[in-house]
Amino acid sequence: MPVIQITMSRGRSVQQKRELVEVLTKETARIMKTQEEKVRILIYEVSKENWGNAGVLGTDM
Repeated sequence: MPVIQITMSRGRSVQQKRELVEVLTKETARIMKTQEEKVRILIYEVSKENWGNAGVLGTDM
């Protein structure tokens, strides 16, 4: 069973996450030659205060 974990900053809409899950599920099932029902996707949302990039905290960007 393929499991995809996505970590991203908060702020995406439910519709954006719904579309992402739908597309990733279909394409993963196709590539891995498995049933869509076997694909699991976990989305972890991180607040900007807990995210850094290039030495800068997300809240300071």
